[in-house]
Amino acid sequence: MDHFKIDQKLLESIMADLKEKGCTFSFEEVTRVVDLITEEVIYRYVDRLISQTETILEINPHLSEKEILETVAKNVVEYLGAEAASIRIYDPGKEEMISFGSYPPQMDEREEAIPFEDTIAGEVVKTHQAYFVPNILNEEKYKNKEKVQKYGIHSMLAVPISIPRFSLKDLDTEGSFQIYYKEIDKIFTPLEAKIAEMLSRRVSYVIARKRIMDLQKLNATKDKIVEQIFLKLGRREGIKMREVFNLVIPELVDIMRIQRCSLFSVSEDRQHVVLEAGYPEIQHGIGQAFSVKEEPYIDAVVNQAGPFGEFENEKIFPSYILIHNPQESALLPQDLKRFLEIQQIHSVLYIPLKVSDVVNYFLAFDAQAHHRRFADEEIEIFIFFGKELMKGLRLEKMDDILHDFKNPAIAVAGFAKRIQKILEDGEYPSRKEKMAQALDIILKETSRIQELALTLHGEGREEVIDLTEKLKKRFLINEEAMKELKRENIYLIEGDLESPLWIRCYPLHIERVLDNLLNNASNAMPEEGGHLSIRSYRKDFWAVAEVTNTGEIREEDRDRYLLGEGRGRGLHITTRLVKQMKGKMEMESGGGQTTFRVMFPLVEK
Repeated sequence: MDHFKIDQKLLESIMADLKEKGCTFSFEEVTRVVDLITEEVIYRYVDRLISQTETILEINPHLSEKEILETVAKNVVEYLGAEAASIRIYDPGKEEMISFGSYPPQMDEREEAIPFEDTIAGEVVKTHQAYFVPNILNEEKYKNKEKVQKYGIHSMLAVPISIPRFSLKDLDTEGSFQIYYKEIDKIFTPLEAKIAEMLSRRVSYVIARKRIMDLQKLNATKDKIVEQIFLKLGRREGIKMREVFNLVIPELVDIMRIQRCSLFSVSEDRQHVVLEAGYPEIQHGIGQAFSVKEEPYIDAVVNQAGPFGEFENEKIFPSYILIHNPQESALLPQDLKRFLEIQQIHSVLYIPLKVSDVVNYFLAFDAQAHHRRFADEEIEIFIFFGKELMKGLRLEKMDDILHDFKNPAIAVAGFAKRIQKILEDGEYPSRKEKMAQALDIILKETSRIQELALTLHGEGREEVIDLTEKLKKRFLINEEAMKELKRENIYLIEGDLESPLWIRCYPLHIERVLDNLLNNASNAMPEEGGHLSIRSYRKDFWAVAEVTNTGEIREEDRDRYLLGEGRGRGLHITTRLVKQMKGKMEMESGGGQTTFRVMFPLVEK
């Protein structure tokens, strides 16, 4: 115990102090009393203090930061024999001290926020020193005296609490730890303040441990997201967003109990957004377009006009919008509110996904749980997930484009060979018209292949076109592709073709739809061959194109095919594009043949 020996000057000072109070002890007697206090009293006191410190250090790091601070408040109250404790954290943006928990919990009836200036909590943060209030009723800086009087509290000790930043993007967390007592005109000892400060400083260790574990969990979740996407990429059929969603969404359940999730893309003119993928897919109209200006929540996400901050029914920030009271939020239209009410959705989260500070995509999450806020790390996971989906979407579009290259590329090769044969046989003068037609088709189809490649960067411009004229041209291209592939015993029939049937669309979209329907019909033919026919007509307010082929689809597969869930990519591409053009698709199969029918709204030209 040599390192606890009290030096001689201090012993002499103690003897002098005792003598003034009428107590006369010899030097040896004072030394003996001090040694007994050191060995028995201080030992027990320090042992209890160490035990209390260890209790704080062992707080479960899986709790939220608020729950950790509330647990610390409970420990400090019990150790110091206080009545209650509360924590306020400094918000530098609003220059306010925010309530961040208390013990016992009923003490948290206090104001959500108090000013930083001219308050005890603000003074503690400014000075980084303890603040003693022997009598709250006499303290000018303590404003709401009625609340403490209600609980019979009369004095208070406030000590600084500080949690150093954990990464470059974080800020130091500064606050005030306020400990309340029933005594009036309480005399606070320096030891009491030092113990309270020491216990509050242990919090930084617990929070640091929590943040390390959160960071590990964050990185593990990111790894799982990437792993699942690469797992899908490794399969031969290429990537489909609905399958990526089904693989990855379960990894996010720990953060948010998700009922639905959607990925939207913003059109080139920024007037519309398109629903690109959803989970579960059956509840989403994949390919459906929505007006930015007509939907306040979409406008808020895409255009980022603000105002930003925490409001009664929602929290709006550049990095996310959380609607925690959907039925009262002015951002949501009535039809969406009704849907959310039926689905018992209580939280809606929107995550804008930016490229060069411009929102080109966004994610929407619906949850039945009541989410009031999300931690920065959780929002980071959602943004990371969204950016990986953006990559996946581009890869899906690339796979779709590569798939749709096939027919025009084969047809171009066929027409080029036809021209080559005419030239080799010396028949150019007599077959000049046929050569001109073939060259025109080659020129148009190579231009179309170029346009297909450019769809990765934009869809071009909408036009009003004649559906029948497009159907006839794609039928001709498909015929040439079948010849080139040596598909024999297939008889092509042009049925009734009503013209014009004006529809508004991206020309490339309708060409891709018709190509895929014709290609699928050709591939579905039985080995012995059959008939492939086309027809177009007006039905009420719809322009209709039909493709019929020999061969039937099993009844149990029909609904699956209409959802775009065939083995190849053709129907998957077709269903998405048809929805995007506000059209619909039907199928009939029986009597030895199958008919696919696509319908689009008629427009006046």
